[in-house]
Amino acid sequence: MNNTDFQENTQHNTYFLPLVSLVFSAAVLLVGGRALANKAVLRSIFSCQAQGLGGTTPKITVWYQQGTNLSFLPAGEIIKKVWLDDPSQVTLDFDGPVCLQFGQQSSNTGPSSAANTGGDCENSAANVIHLRRIQKLYIPGLPNTDSTLLTVVTEGQGKKKLYTFQVNYGDGTPDYNTLAVFADPASSGSDAPCVRGIQQ
Repeated sequence: MNNTDFQENTQHNTYFLPLVSLVFSAAVLLVGGRALANKAVLRSIFSCQAQGLGGTTPKITVWYQQGTNLSFLPAGEIIKKVWLDDPSQVTLDFDGPVCLQFGQQSSNTGPSSAANTGGDCENSAANVIHLRRIQKLYIPGLPNTDSTLLTVVTEGQGKKKLYTFQVNYGDGTPDYNTLAVFADPASSGSDAPCVRGIQQ
């Protein structure tokens, strides 16, 4: 009789164990997939791509839930001046003083902004722009648009560079939180990074 009970339990377990294994595997994949998705916080772009030399305007997305950083640290460049065409849905902050222009008004941010409002862009020392999406503000004269243009002038290794980014407005969960601009690699003939296009 004990032998029969053992055989019946073994038959029930043959169906039960694969089911438990399947549920456990699905849970591990689900949790692991979310962990991997949360680790995708950095997107990168070469300097020539960010300048649009590859034929496309680079895009950066801002979300309500968290800000998006635009970092020139990997390229070793200092931000000298920034223009934001439509400041009604995006705020900007920097990791140091920088010269800004919103429409026709220019201003300096950072510790010396109160004493220096004449648009002195020579003392800019920021490497990172932090963009944050906000609820749309009404600003007379600005049309409703699905995106705006961010223009950035940087300086590094004795050279000035001009970057333009299409700023898109995202909803939902952010895909990334930093777009890092890297120095161009040494070109190897036809395999220049600007020819390959932007990978996003």
